[in-house]
Amino acid sequence: MIKTLQRKFIVTAMTAISALLLLLLGTINILNIYYVGNQLDKKLEMISQNEGNPDNIPMAPGDMPPREPYGMKNDYDTFMSSNFFVVRFDRNGDIVYSDVSRISSVSEEDAKELAEKIYAQNDLSGKIDSFEYMVRDSRMGFGKVVVFLDTSGDIYSYIRVLFLSAAIGIACWLLMLLFVILLSKRAIRPIAENVEKQKQFVTNAGHEIKTPIAIIQSNTEAMELYNGENKWSKNIKEQTVRINELMKNLLTLARMDESSANLIQSEFSLSQLLTDHIECFRETLKLRGITLQTSIQPMISFRANKEHITQLISVLMDNAVKYTNEGGNVFVSLEGNDKRIKLQFKNTCQQLPPVPPEKLFDRFYRADEARTQKNGGYGIGLSVAQSITETYKGRITAEYENGNTIIFTIRF
Repeated sequence: MIKTLQRKFIVTAMTAISALLLLLLGTINILNIYYVGNQLDKKLEMISQNEGNPDNIPMAPGDMPPREPYGMKNDYDTFMSSNFFVVRFDRNGDIVYSDVSRISSVSEEDAKELAEKIYAQNDLSGKIDSFEYMVRDSRMGFGKVVVFLDTSGDIYSYIRVLFLSAAIGIACWLLMLLFVILLSKRAIRPIAENVEKQKQFVTNAGHEIKTPIAIIQSNTEAMELYNGENKWSKNIKEQTVRINELMKNLLTLARMDESSANLIQSEFSLSQLLTDHIECFRETLKLRGITLQTSIQPMISFRANKEHITQLISVLMDNAVKYTNEGGNVFVSLEGNDKRIKLQFKNTCQQLPPVPPEKLFDRFYRADEARTQKNGGYGIGLSVAQSITETYKGRITAEYENGNTIIFTIRF
């Protein structure tokens, strides 16, 4: 149980950390893409307005450019550091001028071919290959000017930031995982100590209670030797049996909450174990007029602690004996293969419990509201069954059927 709690603590903590890292790194990358894209748009707009000619910029190269805040470029510096090419068309759509002096990766023929393609599409702006383009009316008053800005460097910038942030995020995640693992034991230590004290209390109380129960039972039997059996002595013996069963279940729960690493497990025939064990209940069911039916697939093997599985079957069969109505039916089935096993116990009852089926596994849940002495409760026994099932990574469920039938299904 402690290891399970520690594992859940680690999973919960790392889920929160993962969500935070994804949000942080995602926000950084989205803002970076937005900022760089916005800068590209401004750069293309500025170059397009000046038609790729630095002489059209308000400040000439020989003039002192106005100072910009630290780390920012003025229009002239931005222009000179950009890779672009320009193609001009006349009113008839013929190319009259092209300039590829600001880029080395594109020839004049390639520039004209791209420009003609864009001109034919009649688009004012967009993207083609690794270029952003913008079409404007010529400053001279005739024709069109198409400016292509190379964005490959900015795309690499996106990718670089993405990979760097991902690498840093993974490194931080692994570091936090190590940190959480190291701190998890300290974080759950108070809970672990409290659980250990509770288990120790249950164990000690169980052993202490066994002695007075044994004395009560032996004294009752002694009284019956002198005075004969009567309804009071019979009731005392029934209640001592109930207390013994309750304490046995409590001790089992205390042990099942501990780690299952030291359990002695072996391969055995689950089909044979189930067949042999339910036969022990056949006479008891017959005395109450209850029909027992089985459908057990042969040759199904299972690796587990055999005593645990025997107790699991006993709990569910005891439950069927106790709560099946007179003249009712009990049906037990087993089927499976090498990967999955399904074990099912189905019994009719006089009246279904007035709660959802999943509440039947609550410890100390009582099916009868009146808390009669004759009938016990589902909870403690089914809690044992649930603990045993979960120890072997299985799952037990309960469901109601036809208004008078309870089905317990175990899947391994």
